[in-house]
Amino acid sequence: MSGRRMRWSYAWLFLLLGVMAATLTVPAVATDRTAGTDTAVSSYLHAPKPEPISVSELPLPPVAPSAAQGACTRAVNPHRTGCIGQSVNLQSGGFLPDGHQVVATVGFAGAPASPDPASIYTGLQLIVVKTDGTIFPGGDPWKCLTCGVPEANAVGRSAALDYAQPFPYGRRVLAGTNVIDCGPYRLTDPACTPARIHIYPIRWNVTADASGAGGSIRELRLNPDGIHLGFNSATYSNGKLGQFAHLARLSFNPDPATGTPLASHYDLTHVTRLFDPAPDRQPVVVDPDHPNRLKVNANAISVGELRGFTKDGKEVLYIGHPAESSNIDVFAADLTTGKVRRLTRNPEYTDPVDSSPDDKWTVVMDTRASGRQMFLAGMRGIPPITDLITTSATSSTRNNGQRRFFQPYLIDRYGDRGTYQGQRINASGDGSPGSVNDPNWNGMADPRWSPDGTSIVYWQALAVPPACGGANPLACETSTEPGGRTSRMMIARLTSRQPIHPHSTAPISDDVPWGTPYVPGSPTPTRPYPPQGTYTLRGKVCGSAQVRITENAARTAISTVAVTYTHYSDDGVHVLDGTESVTAANPTVTTAKVDWYSDLVQTGRAHGTKKSSRDGFHLTIDVLTNVFEATGTLATTLDGQVYQQPANGT
Repeated sequence: MSGRRMRWSYAWLFLLLGVMAATLTVPAVATDRTAGTDTAVSSYLHAPKPEPISVSELPLPPVAPSAAQGACTRAVNPHRTGCIGQSVNLQSGGFLPDGHQVVATVGFAGAPASPDPASIYTGLQLIVVKTDGTIFPGGDPWKCLTCGVPEANAVGRSAALDYAQPFPYGRRVLAGTNVIDCGPYRLTDPACTPARIHIYPIRWNVTADASGAGGSIRELRLNPDGIHLGFNSATYSNGKLGQFAHLARLSFNPDPATGTPLASHYDLTHVTRLFDPAPDRQPVVVDPDHPNRLKVNANAISVGELRGFTKDGKEVLYIGHPAESSNIDVFAADLTTGKVRRLTRNPEYTDPVDSSPDDKWTVVMDTRASGRQMFLAGMRGIPPITDLITTSATSSTRNNGQRRFFQPYLIDRYGDRGTYQGQRINASGDGSPGSVNDPNWNGMADPRWSPDGTSIVYWQALAVPPACGGANPLACETSTEPGGRTSRMMIARLTSRQPIHPHSTAPISDDVPWGTPYVPGSPTPTRPYPPQGTYTLRGKVCGSAQVRITENAARTAISTVAVTYTHYSDDGVHVLDGTESVTAANPTVTTAKVDWYSDLVQTGRAHGTKKSSRDGFHLTIDVLTNVFEATGTLATTLDGQVYQQPANGT
């Protein structure tokens, strides 16, 4: 998320399409009620031991007493280099190549009027923050990069500066849909002054004649080669909002002849949509040899929302549709071979992710340990069949408006397995207000590794009304931060690790064999799904499920999925019996509504039930606001422990 402003959720956009992402090529097996793994991995991999982690806070500009013009006085900031507001609009970004500085977006407030030199410190800006305790020549541990850049140097730029990611060599940084460039100078060089900085917009041509402003792009992620860019783009079809992910080459265009702006910018060329439209390449397909059967295509790639790349640049990281029902995980797909890895397996929700410099670890923001999603996803080994239509709603229950339940976790390359569910990075502390593990401070996107692999920077936001207090039963607290600000930037130092020698990433190919080359002006495809009918899904180990799929009246989307399980097991560990039926609709483009009836019983290693109330569980949730509103109940019970849904309004 970018600051605390309202914006799209990470995963719901693609999930609205009801698309199934690839699972591992070996069946997932849970070894306890919260841990999923696979037999090929768990049979020989030991969990890493917890390691020492020291967490501290990074400096930010001082806080103005108000947003009124001139409130940032010399008494507040003697250096006259600006103040931020209590609502910081903070988003931490990536490390610069030297590993001692990190970029971040902040909202400046209270600047004096022009022509005061300090008047440039206003609005949303990009800064660089020292992580090693040193200061810049001006006396601050931070430096504003975009403050005071002449308008002539920023023609056509976008206002947003989210997901700031430095390029190799430290002379450019991606922020929002802009490239901030200081020419031959490093961004931290005293010679890199506002007059020398240019802010170039990024343009994606979507018309056959190259006219217009270009297509809308969001959630940009820079490939470590510094040449290619991953991005997502929204789609609108059948009354729903969805998206596709893309890979492109960044090509500087100093003097464009078509399109807008007619000013220097970066074009996205060699664009590939990370999607194969062939019906037999989808994650759930009708068995061509047995038309009355469904099968889960374990080798399918279904990139929903692109979340980044491995540090060798060769794999795309993305949110994939559950490998197990209602369980939102992160996957990686090789851009050349299409081989898929499942990076997380915990039944809670994960989304923000970054891979370590040696690609042996990931850091994620996850709701694990909160219990937030367990009423939906706690029962393991359920094949993701109802998820054809439920995932937009189930993924949206992870938040309470702007209150997140994310905390940062360190996970090795092989992911969750057995009792190993990663290591919480900020576990130290007493949980008191303002402590590093204060539950009212939410982890946000995106955590970032240092180039040497010894540190991780992440940021947090304090829960504020209406996501706490008043009618909301979740408590509020008073900020203990300087000036009462409600965001903070943290650094976690992995003190027992030896630095990794940074290395450059070789350029990846423009071609993605399993993707579809994008042709400007071409129509947006739709994602195939199994047509209306009654099918059998055979368990990989035993049993079967009868699946009834019903389409809407226009035959343009699935409206209902009903499943009856009979001694069904994919892993030989969990055995399912019972029924589950879901009907989904979209009252508005951004609102998901599900009518859910569940009566499942699980035996085997774990004994449990997943049951709705007799009148069903009926959830309506806006994927922009994520405020839980339901009638009826849905609860999962595992070995006697009951997981219930959140209260309405939370």
